[in-house]
Amino acid sequence: MTLPLTAATPQIPLAVLQQFRVIYGTMRRYFREVEERCGLPGSQMWMLQEVQRCPGLGVTELAARLGVHQSTCSQLVEKLVDRGCLIKTRKQQDQRRVGLHLAPDGVKAIAALPGSAEGASPEALAAMPEVALQTLYLNLFELIRHLPGRDDAFASIPLADMLGSPK
Repeated sequence: MTLPLTAATPQIPLAVLQQFRVIYGTMRRYFREVEERCGLPGSQMWMLQEVQRCPGLGVTELAARLGVHQSTCSQLVEKLVDRGCLIKTRKQQDQRRVGLHLAPDGVKAIAALPGSAEGASPEALAAMPEVALQTLYLNLFELIRHLPGRDDAFASIPLADMLGSPK
């Protein structure tokens, strides 16, 4: 990849498209590796990682950490409970609330992670200078504003789920 291009360069739209390809391809390859090594999709691994970081975490709090709807989170939690990766326990202070803990298969899956379950994107974004991150946000906002058929509902779907299954 060559940089920098100026706005006057006729090939700038193609260069930006190629940047998106690099981002997409890198994420897809990473989440493929996660699923191959751990046996679970990246979004479910991210859930396990958050529960490992905060044992007893509730579904509402977990959904907020992942930026997904609570019903989506509840469905994924049930899948992980059924697979023996998560255990639900009633919280002592409020028996109506459920806390989540890693089950043995969840511990094994976490041990197989090649890196962060969130993928490389959040780490790369966190490493960017604040001014660059704000500029990126504004530029992506402008791009999204011009997208035909744009669907803002995608904002709450984990990238790992959007990138498809490796099989």
